[in-house]
Amino acid sequence: MNEQARRTIASYTTYQEAERAVDHLSDRGFPVERVAIVGQDVRLVEQVTGRMGLGGAALHGAASGALPGALIGWIFGLLNWLDPVVSGLLLALYGLIFGAVVGALFGLLAHAAQGGRRDFASVSFMQPSRYDVVADDAVADEAVRLLAELPGGTSTGTSSGAWKGSSRPRSGPAVT
Repeated sequence: MNEQARRTIASYTTYQEAERAVDHLSDRGFPVERVAIVGQDVRLVEQVTGRMGLGGAALHGAASGALPGALIGWIFGLLNWLDPVVSGLLLALYGLIFGAVVGALFGLLAHAAQGGRRDFASVSFMQPSRYDVVADDAVADEAVRLLAELPGGTSTGTSSGAWKGSSRPRSGPAVT
């Protein structure tokens, strides 16, 4: 892939605002294949969803093991040449049960092995602080001009405004 020189043409605090800007460019016939939305200053957020006891660990393990067990059982059932539908469904059911039991046991063992160090459940996700819309240098001026037409979003004093400045890429925190 040929790497083009790019510069920031706008900066937004939400992905939806950046998506709206690119959609505006697309609606105006701009070659959007020369544009990218880049999340900046990414941080990892781990949201704690609750306590995790032995029952929760077993339930989580059972849920994790049930689907793979059902799929493996179903595939083995389809290999039966005499009656693939009935044996596929039956082995999928057996696989679901076996996978849930094995998953529950592994969930219990893993939770017990941690010795109370992580007695909570959580969900992790990446969260950028801002989203920069960048474009190839050759078309960046045209993109800035088109984004200036975006209703309610051309002021640099707002979080959804297009970045206006010199022709060099902006670095540092987003203009808010």
